[in-house]
Amino acid sequence: MAVTDTSNDIQLLLATLPPAISEAIRKANDQDNLLEIVMDLGRLPEARYRGHELFLSDREVTSEDIQYVIERIGEFGEDNRAGIPRTLHRISGIRNRRGVVIGLTCRVGRAVYGTVDIIRDLVETGQSILLLGKPGTGKTTLLRETARVLGDELRKRVVIVDTSNEIAGDGDIPHPGIGRARRMQVPRPAEQHNVMIEAVENHMPEVIVIDEIGTELEAAAARTIAERGVQLVGTAHGNTLDNLMVNPTLSDLVGGIQAVTLGDEEARRRGTQKTVLERKAPPTFSILVEIQSWDRVMVYPDVAAAVDAILRGEDPPCEQRFRDANGVVHREPVRRAPIDAPAFGLRRGRGGREQGQMGGSGPRLRDRNGSASSTLTMPPQRIFPFGVSRNRLQSAIERLRVPAVIVRDLKEATLVMTLKNYYRQSSQQLRQAEEQGVPVYVLRNNTITQMERQLAQVFQLRELVDDEPAPFGNDSVVEEALLETEQAITQVINGERNAVELTPRSSYIRRLQHQMADRYNLRSESRGDDPNRRVKIFR
Repeated sequence: MAVTDTSNDIQLLLATLPPAISEAIRKANDQDNLLEIVMDLGRLPEARYRGHELFLSDREVTSEDIQYVIERIGEFGEDNRAGIPRTLHRISGIRNRRGVVIGLTCRVGRAVYGTVDIIRDLVETGQSILLLGKPGTGKTTLLRETARVLGDELRKRVVIVDTSNEIAGDGDIPHPGIGRARRMQVPRPAEQHNVMIEAVENHMPEVIVIDEIGTELEAAAARTIAERGVQLVGTAHGNTLDNLMVNPTLSDLVGGIQAVTLGDEEARRRGTQKTVLERKAPPTFSILVEIQSWDRVMVYPDVAAAVDAILRGEDPPCEQRFRDANGVVHREPVRRAPIDAPAFGLRRGRGGREQGQMGGSGPRLRDRNGSASSTLTMPPQRIFPFGVSRNRLQSAIERLRVPAVIVRDLKEATLVMTLKNYYRQSSQQLRQAEEQGVPVYVLRNNTITQMERQLAQVFQLRELVDDEPAPFGNDSVVEEALLETEQAITQVINGERNAVELTPRSSYIRRLQHQMADRYNLRSESRGDDPNRRVKIFR
């Protein structure tokens, strides 16, 4: 069945806007693709469509314009969201320090038939499903249609826990877009987890539908519901399964991750290091759907198997689904892009070759003859790090895919790696290593970049070729920038500072800095204009 709108009640939304703004939207005559209207005090009103944006007036928004809208909508809740009764539209407010609303985002809500077709077979299995995607990808629209199909067509008892009245609309009478499903409103966003449990205990549902699971309490409530045999269909913000796995708040939804120390015999049998990452528990959601766009999704039909495969550095079982212009759904198995090895501590298989590759962000190696080198014939090295970060060194080893292991006893080492200041102090262990003929390699600083270059020298690699060559020739600039970024990340994670602004850098270095912040689940943004554009790192 092709995707069709049931109703978007767009005229009711336009009626709440100042006449000049609503008239401009009507004249644009593209209401089917309208996503939201933005009104900020002292700025031009703006309409955002799929694929483009449009200024609606040459007159700046005034306080009277904002008040005009507020008087025609429902009351704002604690989450600064309001609605229009019997519609799915959402109006979100931005307040100043005095609590006065100075900005509005009027988001168009639509009930759409046919969106569930792309995952209908998964819904009919009765297993719990998690919809993952960025804001604006249609998670709530798909969730609403799923609730309707479960209630109307599959005749199940469905209860929707509707925190912001976004699924079933504002007011006490739910929007017809949810069909026979029942809706429980949540008085305060912080109470969502309690209402989830109340829904199960009081109303005997077969299915619970939840939008935007975002806290540990909500994740724990979801697990409790799933353990009672109730089917869950929920959404969470995120890009990919990999992001969810390293999210400390929500990783329990896919089983969580824990470090396990193996015995010597088991580590040899598996061909891994002694400390490995494993899934902690059965996933709360059996199926995960990454929503990439309105008509394209990535499906993981067995979350437990997918998580286990990722932790082993293997391709997880998944398939790509997309809907063509005629509404026909196509499926095809895919091999996912490889993930960032250091993010999960990927294991090595027998023979020292890494089972998970780095993909786009990892360096490719060339031997002295200039040919690409994926396996190395050099003898394996046992590295004793003296004053060098073991985690960073392990990441460098994994990125370069060289046959090297880190040892904790100097007697087992075939080489020592240390920092310049430790070497100058001429410690007893370093003198002992040199007396025994063990080579000592001295790093300028404690960065992954320095370690990679030293390993490249050890294993006679002619060069490191990155996917995007740096637009400058000064390698020390990169090292200095990455060292500064690592220090900033440490300060934010340890709570020493809430946010850190880094030194202005080129676009290439800023991209590397953003990637580092993302690896540690921190937020980052670029601020200012070139040549003073810089990265800010914060929680």
